[in-house]
Amino acid sequence: MAKRDFDVVIVGGGVMGCSVAFHLMQLDSKLKLAVIEKDPTYERASTTLSVGNVRILFNLKENVQISQYAFEVFERFKEEMAVNGNEPNVKLRGEGNLDLIRKNERKEAETSLALRKSLGCEVDWWTRDKIKEKFPLFNVEGIEGGIFGYRDGIVEPYSVLMGFKAKAKSLGTEFVTDEVVEIERQDNHVSGVKLKFGDRIHAKRIVNCAGAWCSKLAESVGVKIPVVPVKRQLFLFDPKIKSKELIHVRLPTGLYLISESGGNIICGKSMDEDPIGFDFNWDEKRFMEVLWPEFAEYIPEWEILKLIRGWAGLYAVNQLDGNAILGEWPELDGFYLCNGFSGHGFQQGPAVGRYIAELLLGKTHELDLSIFTPERIFENRPIRESRLI
Repeated sequence: MAKRDFDVVIVGGGVMGCSVAFHLMQLDSKLKLAVIEKDPTYERASTTLSVGNVRILFNLKENVQISQYAFEVFERFKEEMAVNGNEPNVKLRGEGNLDLIRKNERKEAETSLALRKSLGCEVDWWTRDKIKEKFPLFNVEGIEGGIFGYRDGIVEPYSVLMGFKAKAKSLGTEFVTDEVVEIERQDNHVSGVKLKFGDRIHAKRIVNCAGAWCSKLAESVGVKIPVVPVKRQLFLFDPKIKSKELIHVRLPTGLYLISESGGNIICGKSMDEDPIGFDFNWDEKRFMEVLWPEFAEYIPEWEILKLIRGWAGLYAVNQLDGNAILGEWPELDGFYLCNGFSGHGFQQGPAVGRYIAELLLGKTHELDLSIFTPERIFENRPIRESRLI
């Protein structure tokens, strides 16, 4: 049985794992680093199944700052992640996001708007009249106004993932195709991982970047975290009546609409009844019976449309407070958590990857994300953030 030694092992090679790897090697090129990913096709990875929306629609300072950094990274991503002249094309579309607000939400929305403006975000309050002027298809009855983020937009998730991965590999990261079945420990310190195909890898620092599978991985070493895999569904449709003005909109019900090239629309909504488990089947009835009637109330002209396809992916939902869990587990030295993003992981990848790398190497943090410490899980102390989207 082969056994190899590394300084750090990252379990999970999605956008979060690859971002951590890139930032680690950028900070210390002599590091011996391995990323273990069970499926290099990424067929069921949350990264590749996401729509790639990047937004500042958060009400917690740190989450807003994470998104601000993502904007900066994606704007220069092509140049910074180039390897031997090959540049990843992330297709950045900074068209803006509009969050529609009901009258009873106005006070909370104003507080959120003030926070974002104080942090230097390019964001404004739009009145009902302005929304109707900009997007004449919308029925604004019952709408008080909306918050518009000018820099928000869409990037291509697969290109971002491959960009981070290629750059990390070029800097010396070793990518291993296998599945970690157990994290090994000696007393109160991790010692390595056992792989499905029999090998063992020794490392005194292990980072859990396993996404929706993170709780199962943590349990293998006796750590329990409140993160569960929840199925989320997306649908692509042709609205027949096109609107050049339509951008990316979140309705007050929580349903969101993402404008695609060619005038097609992606829609989705997180719902309380979404099942927990590793289920990737999508249900046409959900679109026809739940989502379509809901957004047709706001855009009546979409009474006739054509559903093109749907798909399902997994959110790694933190049931404590919906926010990330970042850092070393209090009772197990060398075991670092990078989990529980609850649907925000793709856009948080750049800032979180940098933070975890700084934490592992004892560097000064460019952005302090200690509010997301695992100690709050250990102590049952949730972060309070209103209207977390």
